[in-house]
Amino acid sequence: MANEKVLIVDDDLNICELLRLYLEKEGFETVSVNDGMLALDSFRSENPDIVLLDIMLPNLDGWQVCREIRKFSDKPIIMLTAKGETFDKVLGLELGADDYVTKPFEPKEIIARIKAVLRRTSNQASEPVKANEVSFDKLVINLDNYELKVNGVQIDTPPKELELIFHLASNPNRVFSRDQLLDEVWGFDYYGDSRTVDVHVKRLREKLEGVSDKWELKTVWGVGYKFETKD
Repeated sequence: MANEKVLIVDDDLNICELLRLYLEKEGFETVSVNDGMLALDSFRSENPDIVLLDIMLPNLDGWQVCREIRKFSDKPIIMLTAKGETFDKVLGLELGADDYVTKPFEPKEIIARIKAVLRRTSNQASEPVKANEVSFDKLVINLDNYELKVNGVQIDTPPKELELIFHLASNPNRVFSRDQLLDEVWGFDYYGDSRTVDVHVKRLREKLEGVSDKWELKTVWGVGYKFETKD
């Protein structure tokens, strides 16, 4: 997994230098910036394979940077959050981040998560192209072009949200636990927790609730979620 490029975005120069040393020792190429606006400029010019993105940044915070990147790229983003800032973690995932790491962190944990996320996204990219579309009343989900259409109108949907609803809708009326969904949608190497699933389901409900009376993204209390179809 050598030679992948990591964009490090943190206003703490010591953290940037520590990460640079560990990452380059592992064979990664690194670029470091300490400002949200510079992060966007560097992302466009450097085309990194993955981003380590701190929340607290000058000019644009990490949430805004994540939101802007997700408008034109699905390259993986790992958020760096201060200890105990649960709201930060949840918001980052809602905005399309792939994972998060809490400060203070061990550099070995960062390396492991970067490798896991890159391995997962690389496996997805190398899978053979196949017809990947499911449709129900007023709903079409297409994984070939990553489109979610409601009433014929394309709805902007982050890649992981789309993969989640596709997985559920491809298995109508089957109940999946949160752990199953983490395994089957995010991959076995995912290091997050079950709140990730809840966040993505919440966002999907905002897009899909009330669209049709013939299907529903439903919570099965104490178990997980299912895409329920009705006669």
